[in-house]
Amino acid sequence: MPTPSDQRRQLGDFLRSRRERLTPDEVGLPRTGRRRTPGLRREELALLAGISATWYTYLEQGRQIRASEQVLAALATALRLDRYEREHLLQLAGHARAAQTAGRELLTAEAAAVPLLLQPNPAYIIDGAYDVLSHNRATAELFPNLVTGADRPANFVRWVFLEPAAREVLVDWDDEARGLLARFRAQAERHPGEPRFAALVDELTEGSPQARAWWPQYDVQARHSGRKRLRHPQRGAADYTYTAFHLADQPDLTLVVYCDSTGGAAAAS
Repeated sequence: MPTPSDQRRQLGDFLRSRRERLTPDEVGLPRTGRRRTPGLRREELALLAGISATWYTYLEQGRQIRASEQVLAALATALRLDRYEREHLLQLAGHARAAQTAGRELLTAEAAAVPLLLQPNPAYIIDGAYDVLSHNRATAELFPNLVTGADRPANFVRWVFLEPAAREVLVDWDDEARGLLARFRAQAERHPGEPRFAALVDELTEGSPQARAWWPQYDVQARHSGRKRLRHPQRGAADYTYTAFHLADQPDLTLVVYCDSTGGAAAAS
């Protein structure tokens, strides 16, 4: 379980990462003097948020102080955080309840059967840590080596960063991998202290230079539907739409369904 000091350090790191991505021009401040570090100065952000520069510095340094929701809202506005980054900020500051799950969630037989019914469209169910709890044959064909052994569950984050085939399947690998890591971070922060999240982070940062470089940037996203350019091992590259559905009685579990926009997946046997 993260200690209070660990939580404060993560909050400070997140605030600093968001401060450094803004420029004075973006927030309507004049440029004054030579800047040795990227982004806004602490004093400038404090001015925009209407708080003491010293107090903000203590917050970013991980000192033992607690920010109110009103102050956090002001900082979120000044930092131009989106909805999901705001939620992440509240979570780190202790103003949002963490998910009350421990370990992998159990999947009912009825839910596990859904991906099989959606064949020939690739479909799978993942939990909060991106462990694949159920999938159909079309998923295994589209994402080679997703399942590597019985000793550990298939995991999409591990597959994207550590499986060489992922760079062939994901045509826009960099963008897709960065987005996935941001969504995984959002999930990990909802489960503080859960060992399997920490173990997967260690595995990713040890085995992938990109994960090692991107993880400290504190990007967060929510799970969503969208489009991807994927290269099927047999049928070649195509545009896919994908839709994510949360299970009604287990909101941490997500059903994801892919459809080849050209009709290739639906036409396959």
